[in-house]
Amino acid sequence: MGAGGGLSSCVSPQDSRAGQLSFCTKVCYGIGGIPNQVASSATAFYLQLFLLDVAQVPAAQVSLVLFGGKVSGAAADPVAGYFINRSRRTGSGHLMPWVLGCTPFITVAYFLLWFLPPFTSLRGLWYTSFYCLFQALATFFQVPYAALTMLLSPCPRERDSATAYRMTLEMAGTLMGAAVHGLIVAGAHGPHRLETSPPPQFCPVPQTRLYSIAAAVLALTYPVCTGLLCLGVKERPDSSAPASGQGLSFLAGLGLTVRHPPYLKLGISFLFISAAIQVEQSYLVLFCTHASRLHDHVQSVVLTILVSAVLSTPLWEWVLQRFGKKTSAFGICVMVPFAILLAAVPTAPVAYVVAFVSGVSIAVSLLLPWSMLPDVVDAFQQQHQHGPGLETIFYSSYVFFTKLSGAGALGISTLSLEFAGYEAGACKQAEQVVVTLKVLIGAVPTFMILTGLCILMVGPTPKVPSQDPSRRQSLQRRTSYSLA
Repeated sequence: MGAGGGLSSCVSPQDSRAGQLSFCTKVCYGIGGIPNQVASSATAFYLQLFLLDVAQVPAAQVSLVLFGGKVSGAAADPVAGYFINRSRRTGSGHLMPWVLGCTPFITVAYFLLWFLPPFTSLRGLWYTSFYCLFQALATFFQVPYAALTMLLSPCPRERDSATAYRMTLEMAGTLMGAAVHGLIVAGAHGPHRLETSPPPQFCPVPQTRLYSIAAAVLALTYPVCTGLLCLGVKERPDSSAPASGQGLSFLAGLGLTVRHPPYLKLGISFLFISAAIQVEQSYLVLFCTHASRLHDHVQSVVLTILVSAVLSTPLWEWVLQRFGKKTSAFGICVMVPFAILLAAVPTAPVAYVVAFVSGVSIAVSLLLPWSMLPDVVDAFQQQHQHGPGLETIFYSSYVFFTKLSGAGALGISTLSLEFAGYEAGACKQAEQVVVTLKVLIGAVPTFMILTGLCILMVGPTPKVPSQDPSRRQSLQRRTSYSLA
């Protein structure tokens, strides 16, 4: 999926042998990507349920928590790319110090995100603060980690192999995050809990304890996996990297990238598609809990989605290579009729079918933009002769706008629950809330996905002109920040 998938593998046989990565190095590099995926998976599926039913934060404040956190993570993307790109190399490398420096802070921030403070009036502020902090730190952890790919080896084929290890282990981390967190907190949301629900001002200790245990277990993945990353991966000097303080300014580079039509089309289309996926993930658990009799199936449905996404990723890789990227994009809309079916017929068999199909669609929606973006960047490089550094802005600004769209979608949709009369901690929600949840998992994702696909299908797919070998190698070295 890297920008140099079709480029020459290495400069020479000597360079190939010198740049070969061991199995241990590739595995350790992949392990470094597990913590963020573990945490992101758990928060995507369970944070909203925790805030509404366990912490019993009003829905209007939950919308601010989600919106503020996503905006914080979005704003941190271009900032991280800018500062990391201009930072100086240290004895332990250029990128590794950023990963190491973030680890203790993000570990604590993640645990406190699931901690129930003893006060009630300022809980909304507590969770907003720590969710914003966690999202920003996760960005400053992920940007240098993803960019480390380019400094593992001078051989593009070895970097592609390391990226494959990384994607496989990140998929495993996504599955592990939802599975471990879900299994630990499963007893907090079963039917027995609803039958004996306490008054809203009291939250049962077992519920809060289960969430704290789950948070502690998942938070430990940060120091453990980062330690293995540092022990098994050696960062190589990048002789092509610009000296600190050189190159275009961030604002000048951003102005160039956002005026590139293929980039605009790709970015806008996946603003809608990624927002749709985030809404579907966030509200599926709430829908199963409050709008259907699927309490006992929540964990299994979530695992079905993730297992389906993991297993279908190699298939989509093949489809993408065999039939092209635009054809593969239609796989995203496969989930549309099934999501509507679940909203209309919320039964267990339908839920599992929808979960499987949704996983297939989510896999291609995650794979496709990172496969198309390098083509857009390469096409831009053929048309403009600017120095290195613009690739960083392409990737970081794409993630920025994608997260911003998700923030808006989640914030507005959670606010709609407040207007519908959602009661935190209630056993049974009003009919208006049930209808709202059905709309949020059916009509809203359908509209966003179809809108995004229509935009994506307009105009030709960018093609990279033929390049001389030195130009190809230069582009490879300069594609520094491939974010996940």
